Amino acid sequence: MEFVIQEIQPEEAPRQQRPEWLKVRIPAGENYSRLKSLVAQHGLHTVCEEARCPNMGECWNAGTATFMILGDICTRSCGFCAVRTGRPQGLDLEEPIRVAEAIRRLGVRHAVITSVNRDELPDGGATIFAETIRQARIVSPGIKIEVLIPDFRGVAWALQIVIDARPDILNHNVETVPRLYSIVRPQAKYARSLELLDCAKRNGMVTKSGLMLGLGETMEEVVRLLADLRRVGCDILTIGQYLQPTKQHLPVDRFVLPDEFKMLKLRGLEMGFKHVESGPLVRSSYHAEQQIQV
Repeated sequence: MEFVIQEIQPEEAPRQQRPEWLKVRIPAGENYSRLKSLVAQHGLHTVCEEARCPNMGECWNAGTATFMILGDICTRSCGFCAVRTGRPQGLDLEEPIRVAEAIRRLGVRHAVITSVNRDELPDGGATIFAETIRQARIVSPGIKIEVLIPDFRGVAWALQIVIDARPDILNHNVETVPRLYSIVRPQAKYARSLELLDCAKRNGMVTKSGLMLGLGETMEEVVRLLADLRRVGCDILTIGQYLQPTKQHLPVDRFVLPDEFKMLKLRGLEMGFKHVESGPLVRSSYHAEQQIQV
């Protein structure tokens, strides 16, 4: 398979007039600076930085972050994602220890661990996920761990490696409605993502998923997607606004109104989700520490 190497330059980001409810402050503060220094010192990556999360300042000043393992180059070319696409080189077997040490030094009680896609690896990186969970629990007994995992190309035994490490929450985002997969997630399959969540639930996991609005979906399609997630037993749901990271990425179709997010939260709770985070600035790990009680 040929992978397109996509060079993304921050200065190429388009100038869009965003509504007031999507404007956030530039990250700053003592804890933010401390965490940024710690991440750099350990040679780690955070999805907060790589995906240019609008909540980075809020979360980092609260002493929390989502660590991105398996490097910072993804083998997929999703139309919405700011993470670099290309051919990753090698595998850092010491990464789980460094992530665990950073978590210990931060003193967090709920750690979120995610990754790029590593489709060139037989297990898609599942072994590194499991080892990171184990190392974090060794140095931080009692810690709660959430993983946000790729689909591992549908390889069941790879998913089982992560499940056997028993994270407290297993998250896999469907991202958008099935009609838009060919442009938003061209190397992914909607049915495969649902099967992953179904398998995790059948193995006793607390499961979580998320999606973005503003890519051209209809509300009817979103409600059907929510019903699909409930059908496979998904417990936790996050819904946020898509924001175009650069001119090379998919344009924003529309800015969804805050009242529409509130409506979807109520609809999700009525459907049986145990926890729903729904709002313009919501991302997968937003208020993750509050969701562990479901």
